[in-house]
Amino acid sequence: MLPRLKRLLSDGNSSLHEVVEMIRLDPGIAARVLQVGNSAYYNQGLRCYTVDEAVHRVGYGQIYELVAHAVASEVLVRPLATYSIGADELWQSSIACAIAAESLAEVINIDCDIAYTIGLLHRVGLVAINEWLERGAPDFRFQKQASPLETCEEERRLLGFHNAEAGAALLRLWEFPAVMSEPVRWQYLPTATAAHGQLASLLSLAKWTQTAALLPEPTTRPLEPALLRRAGVTAAQVRECVVHVQTRLREISSFLNDASGESCVLAFPSGARAIIAAR
Repeated sequence: MLPRLKRLLSDGNSSLHEVVEMIRLDPGIAARVLQVGNSAYYNQGLRCYTVDEAVHRVGYGQIYELVAHAVASEVLVRPLATYSIGADELWQSSIACAIAAESLAEVINIDCDIAYTIGLLHRVGLVAINEWLERGAPDFRFQKQASPLETCEEERRLLGFHNAEAGAALLRLWEFPAVMSEPVRWQYLPTATAAHGQLASLLSLAKWTQTAALLPEPTTRPLEPALLRRAGVTAAQVRECVVHVQTRLREISSFLNDASGESCVLAFPSGARAIIAAR
């Protein structure tokens, strides 16, 4: 991704739309761009909640520096050893969930950018817990669970909270509105929130779609009628979304493979550094 993004940012003929679309493919870069776009220097009292808004606010000339800083700070997606999740798996599941959430949001005519961002960042709590445990208990490993609650029960026994609560807390810390943090918080129990039930249910269905799209022989649980009703979609629409996600992932994979094995040089305060494309 980095060589392709660098070419876009270095090419005076590239459009902001192309840059936005590239940044939206990486949760780490997207989160960093949103964070900077909402910093005191840029926000002027107005929050931005989508990558498109943040890029326009930060400006074309500053995005390259921002992405280079993200690489230097290791903000990009990385393996989550505590959860036995590889970097590619984390990236692919985040992107798949984001695409699914965006697609389902379009069906019910709600804000697609908000849905995409929620899907993209729904696992950010895993990153926070993994980082904390790697410092304090580097040999600890969660056991993968096939249940809808995944590792939540083990996390709560160990830490007193689970990854969805940690993720929502991070989003609140970054001053995301409740319409985005609360669906992340309630992603495992979406029918338990009255105020944010539709988006929380949509996120849960997007996660179902992500699993069905990524696994060669998916063992997904049946679609819950209560979730479908709360989200306002049908089972047929969700299954159509699975095909859409698979198609988009193939397109993205082909798009990124164009830069596979390429290298680029990024400028850091300590000097230039060559980066080899990982994807």
